Amino acid sequence: MKRHIIAALFSAVTLAAGAASAETLKVASTPTGSPFTFLDTKTNSIEGVMVDIVKAVGKEAGFEVQIEPMQFSALIGSLKSKRVDLISAAMFITEERKKVVDYSAPVYSYGEGVVAPTEDTTAYTKLEDLKGKRIGVQVGTAFVAPLQSSGLFSEVKLYDTTADLMRDANAGRIDVGMLDYPIAAYAISQKNFPNLRMVDSFKPTMVSDIGIATNKDNPELLAKVNAAIEKLKGDGTIDAIVKKWGL
Repeated sequence: MKRHIIAALFSAVTLAAGAASAETLKVASTPTGSPFTFLDTKTNSIEGVMVDIVKAVGKEAGFEVQIEPMQFSALIGSLKSKRVDLISAAMFITEERKKVVDYSAPVYSYGEGVVAPTEDTTAYTKLEDLKGKRIGVQVGTAFVAPLQSSGLFSEVKLYDTTADLMRDANAGRIDVGMLDYPIAAYAISQKNFPNLRMVDSFKPTMVSDIGIATNKDNPELLAKVNAAIEKLKGDGTIDAIVKKWGL
């Protein structure tokens, strides 16, 4: 009887220790990238597509997730300095970024979108159609360099957040804004910016993928993340998350 009791106690302690030892990874995300990542004021937590995906990845790979909100421009710096372990946000996988961080397999793809005042009904289709305008763009995004180097605009104004960009466009302080199409379309669908419209005629040329980023010195973590993503793609979990958020 004593042996059974001791064995049962040992088993319970082992299980408890195993549960307690589950690793918690810090994940950098932004509070202003609806529907990918945003601050839910009801719960005071970061929610969205990329939050749901990284939580599902963590569950599959065996680690807990602690979301760390920060500005988009601080994401890569925070990962490189090891303040966080992962980035899960609406951040394009680009060759330039791949020089300093590693990326998982893609989880979603999209391109740039243009917002303009509702009173401006011009059917813009390409960048050249916007020549001479004051354009806004979020700092740190893949859209900044092409806009600045184009020489097309009277001003390329940089913003810390997409919300700041769209507020200025809504107020007429810039003529047009360029940002991630799903983020812009979601904000306008929520009627947050009544003076703005999506320029649906615009044809994106900077289409890219987004994924989860890791440090270059942590190939083991990248392998775990990729294995989890493969499983979650195969069983339909990622598709269900994307559809949940209306994408």
